[in-house]
Amino acid sequence: MVDIDGLSIYILHDLNDLDVDPHAAAVGVVLTGHSHKPRIDEKDRVIYINPGSAGPRRFKLPVSLGILEIQDREIRPQLITLDC
Repeated sequence: MVDIDGLSIYILHDLNDLDVDPHAAAVGVVLTGHSHKPRIDEKDRVIYINPGSAGPRRFKLPVSLGILEIQDREIRPQLITLDC
């Protein structure tokens, strides 16, 4: 877990290995990556983001990266697809 400007970010490889209830633990963002599928979801006021993969193309998924902008505890996630 990482705290940035009073916001807790839980970072793990595979979302299936999540061992806490993020909402109950006051986590604002869960950052994961195992599937390489770029995606942003929100559940119970927790943002879940998978930035995808900025390396070599995996399967038929887009090459992508994620930006997580945090200002005054406001979270603005963004996915960017790279033309490769």
